[in-house]
Amino acid sequence: MSLQFSVLASGSTGNALFVGNGKESLLVDAGLSGKKMEQLFKEVDQSIENLSGILVTHEHSDHIKGLGVLARKYKLPLYANEKTWKAMEPLIGTVPTEQKFSFEIGDVKSFGGIEVEAFGVSHDAAEPMFYTFHSEGKKLTLLTDTGYVSDRMKGIVRNSDAFIFESNHDVEMLRMGHYPWNIKRRILSDLGHVSNEDAAIALSEVIGDHTKYIYLAHLSQDNNMKELARMTAEQTLKEKDHGVGVQFNIHDTDPKKPTPLIDLSHT
Repeated sequence: MSLQFSVLASGSTGNALFVGNGKESLLVDAGLSGKKMEQLFKEVDQSIENLSGILVTHEHSDHIKGLGVLARKYKLPLYANEKTWKAMEPLIGTVPTEQKFSFEIGDVKSFGGIEVEAFGVSHDAAEPMFYTFHSEGKKLTLLTDTGYVSDRMKGIVRNSDAFIFESNHDVEMLRMGHYPWNIKRRILSDLGHVSNEDAAIALSEVIGDHTKYIYLAHLSQDNNMKELARMTAEQTLKEKDHGVGVQFNIHDTDPKKPTPLIDLSHT
């Protein structure tokens, strides 16, 4: 069995990703309450008790809301880089020292046959980073919460079997919306979030022969719609002669319900 995954929740209100290989399993972020996280695990028939650890991307509340609760209740190891640890420790409560581990940008760690590589992104957090997961020749990329996708990032994530990729906002919806201008400017900046259009262009440059799944993630509740994000991606990728609906399919994510558990060994 190779990589399995479910986007447990994704959006501006909370984010969490389950990754496993049948023997070991990991959680990336816990941006919902502990009670809600337990419910999401039950919905995909997985066990929090069996997790090898929780990987943290950055300290924003929609990524760490339930982190301290889960770590303490289930005695789970937490992995984050040094700057993220300093930023999030006052927010998650006391975590026993023996559960705290360092995972720095550029590091590769192995969890029972799952190789995890951390890479830096451009976002207004202490030191935000995301991950690629490798197991038995399969590759899964999680990339959200970045203001742009650099050539360095593209090189790391290229030709993944599955992408969980930020498609945060429609630019016109954001510009015409009710947010204060300083918030709009932050979202549109290089330290903000990737728009539907920019996500589609970046995806067109990293899709490879192995790519079978694309999940559009971290959609803004106020400045986007699932249909609009998907339509933008499909249109752009078709224009660039990528096999939408043939080689791969584009899937939605949701802030409150998990995506079906996918096993990449079946692709």
